[in-house]
Amino acid sequence: MSEPLSSFGLPSNVLVWQALFLTLLSFAVGIIGGAVGLALGTVRLPFLLLLGMPAPTAAGTNILVSTLGSLTGSYKHFREGRVDFYVVAVQGAPAVVGAFIGGFGADWVGEGLLVFLAGLLVLWQGLELWLRAAKEQPRAVNPHISQPSHSAQGLSRWTSGQILAEAMVGFAIGLLGGAIGLVLNTLRLPALIKILDLDPRIAAGSGLVIGFLMGSFGWIGHAARGQVDYPILTLMAVTGTVGAYYGAGWTGRLSPRNLLYLMGAVLIAVGFLLIRDAYGRF
Repeated sequence: MSEPLSSFGLPSNVLVWQALFLTLLSFAVGIIGGAVGLALGTVRLPFLLLLGMPAPTAAGTNILVSTLGSLTGSYKHFREGRVDFYVVAVQGAPAVVGAFIGGFGADWVGEGLLVFLAGLLVLWQGLELWLRAAKEQPRAVNPHISQPSHSAQGLSRWTSGQILAEAMVGFAIGLLGGAIGLVLNTLRLPALIKILDLDPRIAAGSGLVIGFLMGSFGWIGHAARGQVDYPILTLMAVTGTVGAYYGAGWTGRLSPRNLLYLMGAVLIAVGFLLIRDAYGRF
């Protein structure tokens, strides 16, 4: 268990016990993320970093795991009518461009800064999830909703200012997420709801589709520079996508309040650990 995967002919320096831990972690995160509409790469990334993986490689590995998780979750949400492709076009296209630039240029930024930014985002998401849990009210929700009637109006239902603001947010999220290795649905969801006035369930489904597109191009940027641990990517992707598929089916049926409290507490603690670790990398 203390041997690296390279001992078995695999191109990875990660130890066997670490690989097993990351595999199980990815499955659990996939279930929770699929249920609440978040890829939760902010949970996986800190452990990749704390286990000693270089920041650009951790980013390139983690972002595709989140991307594949977003794909399976997106399929489930699409089947149940929670995806608005006009929303995907407005924020998704700029996010794709930003993600590729961020992924390709990740090693232009110091590793300490990348870890520090990751720590801040992890800490922020922990606080956001804690506050979200506090606002969560037990209620019976029918998860099978039809596509919103206003989607037929296309882009005309939003002002040019709303479209421009959402596009700028999409590009900024893509740029940052591509560099750090996160699809950042936790930043995307509030923007979709507040700027475009979306039903939260439509925002969750549409946000996962955008996360898939953004993460794909962010990963291409990292892969072009050899910043991916493929054995760990494969292990985490398989369990993460299975978890996300089943988790998406729980939307509206399972109250995520206690899970959000738990995840929030874990992320707050890990965020502080990453920020402390970042100072040793400058």
